[in-house]
Amino acid sequence: MKPKILTTLPLYTSHLFLADALAGLTVAMVALPLSIAIAIASGAAPSTGIVTAIVGGFLISALGGSRVQIGGPTGAFIVVVYGVIQQHGYDGLLLATLMAGIILVVAGLLRAGRLIALIPEAVIEGFTIGIAIIIATSQLKDLLGLAVEHVPADFIPKVQALWGARGSFSVAALATGVAATALIVILRRLAPRLPGLIVAVTVVSVAVIIMVLPVDTVASRYGALHGGLPMPSLPHISVARIGELFPSAMVIAFLAGVESLLSAIVADRMIGGAHRSNAELLAQGAANIGSSLFGGLPATGAIARTATNVRAGGRTPVAGMIHALVILVVMLVAAPLAAYLALPALAGLLLVTAWNMSEPHRWHERLKAPAGDRFLLFLTLVLTVVSDLTVAIAVGTALGLALRLMQRDASPEEWTPPDR
Repeated sequence: MKPKILTTLPLYTSHLFLADALAGLTVAMVALPLSIAIAIASGAAPSTGIVTAIVGGFLISALGGSRVQIGGPTGAFIVVVYGVIQQHGYDGLLLATLMAGIILVVAGLLRAGRLIALIPEAVIEGFTIGIAIIIATSQLKDLLGLAVEHVPADFIPKVQALWGARGSFSVAALATGVAATALIVILRRLAPRLPGLIVAVTVVSVAVIIMVLPVDTVASRYGALHGGLPMPSLPHISVARIGELFPSAMVIAFLAGVESLLSAIVADRMIGGAHRSNAELLAQGAANIGSSLFGGLPATGAIARTATNVRAGGRTPVAGMIHALVILVVMLVAAPLAAYLALPALAGLLLVTAWNMSEPHRWHERLKAPAGDRFLLFLTLVLTVVSDLTVAIAVGTALGLALRLMQRDASPEEWTPPDR
């Protein structure tokens, strides 16, 4: 359970520091707009996403069991976070995140890191695609400029509310979102090493200001962003509150543990390394405890940002720590400028994220999978979208384990987690 930074620092060189610094800077430019977008989509203030990237990201790198893991808020949490805030308020989310952090620490101490192998791949793919559908649906309000005062958390009522507001459709908002989406895709193809997310969102937002388009921005809806970190504090804690929020805390802990370990596996393949799963769980626990104390969102290892770190040259946990510090410095210096980001542009960014999560290029392969895996994937997907993520995970995992016991002789194919 020894953190990787203790392994890498004795052999650290100035050459490694330069590579880590450049990688950390690159990842920070990717993480900044994404953290704001994820916070907004989760029903939270934009600054909470930044706090999560700074506090959670720093602790995950400093204490984690992967050399190159990048932590922060991720799209997988949007569904859960939105639902908890709607039902229990933001203070309820902070308590659920704190409890999830404690659960993850206990899991790490009990050496539960290798239990991820028991979760069927079809279940993980099913709820990942389901989450992607929900994320994409949740962005239609800002992408289309719809005037909806309250967007329900549940999928079907949400679609009904959006359809009911179709008369408020804004051509300017749609054009802004489509332009940002197209620019992100173009930059990824033509200049993959460039931090295309922040470039695309910034360019489109500047165009909105110059052309004086009637489009909502972060500032117009949420007010100015304040730089720096708030003072740490505990959420309201009571026995009744803990009982109410325990199921949500378990889901947050499950998602944080699974996504961080999947991200660490992907990173191992990219750098030829080997992560320490129990140290990773301990780091996720510390990160979620820290994030909740500073008013942030749930944090976990981010697969797409971790891959960006590796491609940019990051090779030790120092890169992830620098990424968090760069975001902190940027917010101290340029927080007012971030408030001018156009909300439809951020919606376009999350639509790209949702598309990548769903991995459309793999549908042909999924449809050729064994019947049991196909059933498990579609069942988990449907339950995630129309019912509840907790139910989807519980039912999918139980059925998956039963199918695995019935097919013990079948060897599973190698699986790559989606980009999110």
